[in-house]
Amino acid sequence: MGQLFRSKRFWLIAPAVVYIAFFMAVPLMQMAYVSVLERGDYGGVNWGAFSFDAYVNFLFERDLMDNLVLNTDYIQIFVRSFGLSAMTMVFALLLGFPTAFYISMQSQGRRNFLIFLVTIPFWTNILVRNYAWMLLLRNGGLIDGVLNWAGIETGGLDILYTPYAVSIGLTYTYLPFMVLPIYASLEKLDHRLVEAAFDLGADKRRAMKRVILPLAAPGIAAGCILVFIPCLGAYVTPELLGGGKFMMIANLIGSQFGAARNWPFGAGLGFVLLALVLIAMLAYSLKFKSLPEEKI
Repeated sequence: MGQLFRSKRFWLIAPAVVYIAFFMAVPLMQMAYVSVLERGDYGGVNWGAFSFDAYVNFLFERDLMDNLVLNTDYIQIFVRSFGLSAMTMVFALLLGFPTAFYISMQSQGRRNFLIFLVTIPFWTNILVRNYAWMLLLRNGGLIDGVLNWAGIETGGLDILYTPYAVSIGLTYTYLPFMVLPIYASLEKLDHRLVEAAFDLGADKRRAMKRVILPLAAPGIAAGCILVFIPCLGAYVTPELLGGGKFMMIANLIGSQFGAARNWPFGAGLGFVLLALVLIAMLAYSLKFKSLPEEKI
């Protein structure tokens, strides 16, 4: 009977397994294969000609004497992308935690309405939202006009096509990914614990630090992961709000598959990024896997 039950359970998940295997595992294996091939003379790949140049070229380049020398150009792009993603994650956390905490303190009906408002940006294509930010941030745009109307002479904001514009766009795009996981943790918060902290002499700051933040930690960590990782792979926002002058990892990978036609190097860069993402996910899993049991 148990064997039959396990068999039925397998057939229930079989469609999802087939879907993931076909649309994720197969393309990943193909990219792994392409990343260890030689680049073709006119772009693309030489099928069957194996080479690890894609991974070597990430750190090194050949000089005029055909010697390998360290090249930090691509490392700088990765460092810049990680720095901007981390800054976006911090901004999203600073905005998202108070928002999620406020929503969790409301009545059930009001919570549902506020969560509905948080998810509204998902209804609009990301391309449209970034074009809207271009209109807002450009010189003579809405923000510039409002500041001038208020008597604040800006002399032109000069924000568009800068890292600040990219950070603003990324924060706006991924803010709901920070709010929703934190809200999911705070929604289950037992407010009797907070009342007990006040009864024991804790003020609001200490209750927040010692009771609320530890209980919301899994949601905060999940939100940080959900914001940080997509920011690393962001393509549209840096391309539009950065004006093509502010290259991030996804733009670099896209240029290798497009203009440069260096498919092995593009695939290798993709796998370097994938490895870094998996490390982040593994760290999150090891840190918070058993957290609910420990709290109990």
